[in-house]
Amino acid sequence: MSDDNPHSSNGSAKKSWIAKIIQLVQGEPKSKEELVEVIQDANQRELIDQNTREMIEGVLDVSSQRVRDIMIPRSQMVTLDVNLTIADILPTLTEARHSRFPVIHEDKDHIEGILLAKDLLKYAFTEEASTTPLSEVIRPAVVVPESKRIDKLLKEFRSERYHMAIVVDEFGGVSGLVTIEDILEIIVGDIEDEFANEQDLQDDIRRINDKTFAVNALTDIEDFNRFFASNFSDEEVDTIGGLVTHAFGHLPVRDEHIEIDGFHFKVRTADRRRLVQLQVSIPEDKALDLNIQE
Repeated sequence: MSDDNPHSSNGSAKKSWIAKIIQLVQGEPKSKEELVEVIQDANQRELIDQNTREMIEGVLDVSSQRVRDIMIPRSQMVTLDVNLTIADILPTLTEARHSRFPVIHEDKDHIEGILLAKDLLKYAFTEEASTTPLSEVIRPAVVVPESKRIDKLLKEFRSERYHMAIVVDEFGGVSGLVTIEDILEIIVGDIEDEFANEQDLQDDIRRINDKTFAVNALTDIEDFNRFFASNFSDEEVDTIGGLVTHAFGHLPVRDEHIEIDGFHFKVRTADRRRLVQLQVSIPEDKALDLNIQE
């Protein structure tokens, strides 16, 4: 009996892929790599697009990582002293631009609670701001171990409706903090800072004085070379931030500095994933020859 089904050839590719999925779902996948291979195959066959593929792979990463893998380290935590008043902390809030801050007593191992910036709105333009201590406006801190699985923490974030947790090591010492944004970025990629200054993003290179400039770390090396008449190679990296990170050999933190071919680079802003802005001091001969556009 011949098989003249007109749909057999047209649907064979799709059936082949679906068969792989069914096989994995019905039984235990042999490995994560095997599941990723099926997802990649679906992307190549245009059954799912690239964004969907990346999100699915991000979900798989969430299920296999621990809090220690994504937490903001203790050294980079911006904290507030519980003995300060609301007026005392306003400069820190303005500079850091975060919406939540751990509040400590004496040191970072003694967390008193979490301050939500929105809780300070009722004190705006009032005399109470200069006399009200932080202890009266903070909320309880949630504490999680470094070893906690990220997928379980995300479920707790959603069910308990909190967005930040303090991370502790096996001895109970504070080792960092983690936010719901840190987890979501694994799935959907970097989330742009809601407080980012649009003008700063547009002005990749801004003059401070004759020899010093503020430079967006994402500035293309080609654009940097054109502006400063420099000759940095873009064969290994595309941006000036990538060049600086490569020269350090690690992701530098704020105020770390390095000299490359006569240019002095100082980290002005960075997060735990990337450089954001650099301060660049140029060589004396460049300062004399550079044609700076005002």
